[in-house]
Amino acid sequence: MAQKPSIPKGTRDFSPTEVAQRNYIFSTIKEIFEVYGFQPIETPSFENSSTLMGKYGDEGDRLIFKILNSGDYLKKVDDNLLSSKDSIKITSKISEKALRYDLTVPFARYVVQHQNEIEFPFKRYQMQPVWRADRPQKGRFREFYQCDADVVGSKGLLQEVEFVQLYDAVFSKLKLVGTTIKLNNRKILAGIAEIIDAKDKLIDFTVALDKLDKIGEVGVTKEMLSKGISEEAIQKVQPLFNFTGSNQDKLNQLDDLLAESEEGLQGVKDLRFVVDTVEALGLESASLELDVTLARGLNYYTGAIYEVSAPKGVAMGSIGGGGRYDDLTGIFGLKDVSGVGISFGLDRIYLVLEELNLFDVVELPKPKVLFINFGENEAAYCMQALVSLRKNNIKSELYPDAAKMKKQMNYANRREIPYVVIVGSNEIENENYTLKNMQTGDQQVCSLKELLEITL
Repeated sequence: MAQKPSIPKGTRDFSPTEVAQRNYIFSTIKEIFEVYGFQPIETPSFENSSTLMGKYGDEGDRLIFKILNSGDYLKKVDDNLLSSKDSIKITSKISEKALRYDLTVPFARYVVQHQNEIEFPFKRYQMQPVWRADRPQKGRFREFYQCDADVVGSKGLLQEVEFVQLYDAVFSKLKLVGTTIKLNNRKILAGIAEIIDAKDKLIDFTVALDKLDKIGEVGVTKEMLSKGISEEAIQKVQPLFNFTGSNQDKLNQLDDLLAESEEGLQGVKDLRFVVDTVEALGLESASLELDVTLARGLNYYTGAIYEVSAPKGVAMGSIGGGGRYDDLTGIFGLKDVSGVGISFGLDRIYLVLEELNLFDVVELPKPKVLFINFGENEAAYCMQALVSLRKNNIKSELYPDAAKMKKQMNYANRREIPYVVIVGSNEIENENYTLKNMQTGDQQVCSLKELLEITL
């Protein structure tokens, strides 16, 4: 008995309708990227392991899919190493390549390799799949698409404003009203750690703070204490646990809280510029929210941090995010190239649009004209007409088999093909065609020229 086929966990098949709906999202994002001046690039699905490993922290590195070397990949591994069962050391011997974990590190590698061909500041967008050996769950897959836009070679804060506008423009075009663009700055988090004398515990402090909406003040306090942050330090940041009010209110509170931290005040100044500019320009469908608990990507973000959440009532994680990185290309030897970028989570956006019934009826690709197949001679005559129709960009096809008329007409009905062409011995003899309008049921005899005019 044949084994029932399956696909790996965390991957999916897509039906024609789903592909059309996904393409609608792709084309919308691509259109806005290009309106904002971004250029497309693509990078390989897999990179050298040395390019990817060590760039995402220990947890990220564990989620990278490794590719076995081709051929007898165990040949170079000595018996002692094999018997040690040290998977990390063995992997370095049998795998030299890996599937990309994201698009950001490959982009940094691209910039370094092509720096002499690039005009800086370089604005690129990239829409390709990435892979993570994560535990699959709703909205989290092992294979998924990222749609990224980055600017490298500029430290200007105006680009940080434009990314807020770009998010808003895409979600407005998708009719996804009510998204929240959360904004923070790494300098603020560093400033807070400084004033509580916990600079060496910045990551521990921010990771705990990031969980405030999940485990509450008591849970965050307990976790900070367990990481060696003192009760006195926690008391100093008590205002962050009830950080409410407008964005302007929050900025004013941060000015007071970070009065003794030069780095923290610079972060507030940067945020104030972005918030003030965005508020002056206005947003169409999204809202901007200053969120000091936002601490994603601290391994490489150095300034602005973005995260986009779905409209309230939709149970979904973030549908976008990004931030500023001042020296990401430095990991490949190109120093002092500042960058800032954002990403759209296409797969999660798809699920949100589906849940909110925001997809319009998608018209699947289909022919405008179907030629009925009555046999070899009739098919040959129809093929001559097909050449002319297709040269005029009229989508058309010939039913591949000389099946019963009813079966062929049912095929046309199910695919909602508007015109059917019927060719028998009379049509061949008189060098014409019988054209049937499938919506009205009307039939007419016409020449090839008339057939082209009617179906164009």
